[in-house]
Amino acid sequence: MAQSLELLLIQFLMPDNDARRQAEEQIKRLAKDPQVVPALVQHLRTAKTPNVRQLAAVLLRKKITGHWAKLSPQLKQLVKQSLIESITMEHSPPVRRASANVVSIIAKYAVTAGEWPDLLPFLFQCSQSAQEDLREVALILFSSLTETIGNAFQPYFVDLQALLLKCLQDEASNRVRVAALKAVGSFLEFTSDGDDLVKFRQFIPSILNVARQCLASGEEDVAVIAFEIFDELIESPAPLLGDSVKSIVQFALEVSSSQNLESNTRHQAIQIVSWLAKYKSNSLKKYKLVIPILQVMCPLLAESNNSNEDDDLAPDRAAAEVIDTIAVNLPKHVLPAILEFSSLSSQDTNPKFREASVTALGIVSEGCVDLMRDKLEPVLHIVLGALRDPEQMVRGAASFALGQFAEYLQPEIVSHYESVLPCILNALEDASDEVKEKSYYALAAFCENMGEEILPFLDPLMGKLLAALQSSPRNLQETCMSAIGSVASAAEQAFIPYAERVLELMKLFMVLTNDEDLQSRARATELVGIVAMCVGRGRMEPIIHPFMEAAVLGFGLEFSELREYTHGFFSNVAEIMDDDDGSAVDIDESDDENINGFGGVSSDDEAHDEPRVRNISIRTGVLDEKAAATQALGLFALHTKNSFAPYLEESVKILVKHSEYFHEDVRLQAVISLKHILTAAHAIFCNSNDGQAKALEILDRVMNIYIKTMTEDDDKEVVAQACMSVADIIKDYGYMAVEPYMQRLVDGTLTLLREEAACQQPENDSDIDDDGDTAHDEVLMDAVSDLLPAFAKAMGPHFAPIFAKLFEPLMKFAKSSRPPQDRTMVVASLAEVAQNMGAPIGGYVDGDSFLQRLMHLVLKELASSDATNRRNAAFCVGELCKNGGELSVKYPYAFLDILFTFNFLATYTEYRPDGFGWLCGGRLHEILFSISFF
Repeated sequence: MAQSLELLLIQFLMPDNDARRQAEEQIKRLAKDPQVVPALVQHLRTAKTPNVRQLAAVLLRKKITGHWAKLSPQLKQLVKQSLIESITMEHSPPVRRASANVVSIIAKYAVTAGEWPDLLPFLFQCSQSAQEDLREVALILFSSLTETIGNAFQPYFVDLQALLLKCLQDEASNRVRVAALKAVGSFLEFTSDGDDLVKFRQFIPSILNVARQCLASGEEDVAVIAFEIFDELIESPAPLLGDSVKSIVQFALEVSSSQNLESNTRHQAIQIVSWLAKYKSNSLKKYKLVIPILQVMCPLLAESNNSNEDDDLAPDRAAAEVIDTIAVNLPKHVLPAILEFSSLSSQDTNPKFREASVTALGIVSEGCVDLMRDKLEPVLHIVLGALRDPEQMVRGAASFALGQFAEYLQPEIVSHYESVLPCILNALEDASDEVKEKSYYALAAFCENMGEEILPFLDPLMGKLLAALQSSPRNLQETCMSAIGSVASAAEQAFIPYAERVLELMKLFMVLTNDEDLQSRARATELVGIVAMCVGRGRMEPIIHPFMEAAVLGFGLEFSELREYTHGFFSNVAEIMDDDDGSAVDIDESDDENINGFGGVSSDDEAHDEPRVRNISIRTGVLDEKAAATQALGLFALHTKNSFAPYLEESVKILVKHSEYFHEDVRLQAVISLKHILTAAHAIFCNSNDGQAKALEILDRVMNIYIKTMTEDDDKEVVAQACMSVADIIKDYGYMAVEPYMQRLVDGTLTLLREEAACQQPENDSDIDDDGDTAHDEVLMDAVSDLLPAFAKAMGPHFAPIFAKLFEPLMKFAKSSRPPQDRTMVVASLAEVAQNMGAPIGGYVDGDSFLQRLMHLVLKELASSDATNRRNAAFCVGELCKNGGELSVKYPYAFLDILFTFNFLATYTEYRPDGFGWLCGGRLHEILFSISFF
């Protein structure tokens, strides 16, 4: 075999394709025989040309796995010895590396079986050899062996770390340093023990040195390995970086701003800064790195794209991601620098910098939302000025920024409608389709939260939008329809004069079937549902059926976004038709995809039962569709009630499954829809003999899901919705409905107030803040704090022993170190609990300690510029005095201080005609007498 195999190997390397193909077929035939192993080993050691020796090693690596167990011990020893000789004596580096790859495969079987005890000592010996080639190949083998026998290195881990660090600092060989860098990366991927990982911190300076040397010599692909190592270190929960984060950021910023480097290299550097912002934002704050980062990232927004460059690697896009991430995690450290950059760049002669000035403001509007609300005047001055810029790119960026403001800076942005809307109206007639498209987006986002303020602009707006809808390209028509939908939602009944024309145009879009037109059909379907909500049942019922038929046909076109918007359309139709005979929402059951009317909803068609993984957010059209279908199911139940009876049991099964779905958007809609299902069940079973038992069975399933969600779900919005749904159930059905679940509900509420629930666990060091930067968790904690008044209202004075458990955890949010919104939350919750629980509240408010905390809270809230906060403070004090026994009499000076501070009395009497007397519990004379006595 050996002689024929040698000829075949030579033939395989020939340029002639036919000859190569024949050789490949013959080699495949011979490779089925275990004797191919010694034959390949012989050619690996004796073939005259390096190419043949390398090919022999490559084939040996592919075939050794299937034949190793069949070889005799003597033959196995020959193979191992030959490979060691090839590694130590071979002159060709490619052949040495190919032999090392074979060693890695054999080691998987031989080392674990105890058949190769001298392999690791041999590698340690090679790594300290005077020969550069041996040191390099040893490190290469260490790298590859981590994939196959990583556990075998555990006893040698300390020695290995010392060896790798020494090789990283090898002054005689760049090849050895590079191999060591790769080996460090391999061992980091394999190492999971926190103590072992921490030891890699000392490697960082040497890794940076090797990476810099590689960049200087043009080996960018090797330098990128350093960023991959840093990626591993950053994502680890172990404290691996320490003050090395400063040198990592400095290096990453140097690479990010070097325009002579490859796009991928720069992208990797920018990505490291992004990971640091996401996972180690406190370290960026601690070492004062936020400003240096922004000073590099903001100018990158103005860097021109290479037309041949992959957009995903473009520096401006990657820099935008960094700025966005830092803004979300460290808003108060970001906005001042962004405002400075934007103010200066908005006046720059380079249009790219003017574009960057407004792009930056749009990017940070989500993360810096609370701070930007107070800076809207100067911010809008920059953006509205950019909307009039002579350069298209600047106007487009300004439209994008306005859309972002309209989405995140509500409701404050709407108060500027008199200056903003005219500018958007002008932008709708821009010469550039790109500017028009972004302006439609801005208009849609802006109008969505307007009310009657839109009326003076309604006619010119609709004139332009209807004209554009009939004359624009498809992409503009789609954003135009979105804008019309927002205008209709804001105008409500005032939209009726335009409804007929809009609906006529939508008929044309809702029959489109070409793939490229389905996005437009989806938008049209959505818009018809919105218009139906505006004009109401009376006007829609006579004309709704053609639209419904077109919508049902849309389900069969297999376009997920169309199916998503179709579910929304039917949800709207169900709401306006309400509890009729059910025919309005009957779906053709002959369609295989919609058996029993549950097309697109069933959980059984997807493998979704894998464990949920935190920190992964996936968004696809299929997920959006499933979330929309889940939402629609609940709305059908809510609005059709009795007519929904045939679908009730199947709907409950689906929603129970969806409450544990891997994606939070679907779980959220399931939690909301379960409450609607409960409403339908109550209506369906209220008049039947066995109805109460069936309704209680559904209530039990729903409550168990809500209680489990409160403490076990890892998404805050889903948990918040479960809390709100529980509060609604208590309000709708009374205490008796939830009495069997009260102990678990209280335990869940206590867990959330202590911030110990699954959704409150820190994902990274960004969530552990020791510098007073904790943000108010508006989504979650406001919902949690609303549970206490709900309990109190249902239970009255009987809530007292439960409140005793919840009081101190609640008051934790009133500490001075907490954000103002937390304190507002406590004041509002206390006021409602006092009002509903009555006299027992006196047991919690009597005493100097509580009064001091109360004074601190109330005085701060009374000083608030927000009228709602002032009202809550007044209401709180009033209820506490009314129900707090001797409180106002025991501490008269304190309460008069509250009363007269910040014009409290005037403020309070706005909300309560008998303010002063009622506030003092009818005991004003006793307070005044106490003061005169002292």
